[in-house]
Amino acid sequence: LTLLELVIAGLVLSIGTRAALRAMEQSRVAIGGAQDRMLTALAATNRAEEIKLLGTAGSLPSVVELGGQAIQLSTERAPTAGGLIRVDVPAKSQRGPRSRAVVFVPVTP
Repeated sequence: LTLLELVIAGLVLSIGTRAALRAMEQSRVAIGGAQDRMLTALAATNRAEEIKLLGTAGSLPSVVELGGQAIQLSTERAPTAGGLIRVDVPAKSQRGPRSRAVVFVPVTP
């Protein structure tokens, strides 16, 4: 092999190695935030299930603790054309991730 071929081969290998290292770093960052996103989604889903069980008249706490972090929950109600109530449950973690669950419940007298 000539010196020029060796230099080109080394350049190609270094570019490939650099790309692989960047992909690994991106994966690490994405996996690191997965737990916070999962806990926020779980809190929103739990609140939606509570609303299905208790109806919209019940009083539920606006902050819950799940997995060692406080998660802020709220509800947004809107009537539907079918006579149900659409309840949106946005959730926000203290670390930043947000999630939303939607549930449809009958109108309680």
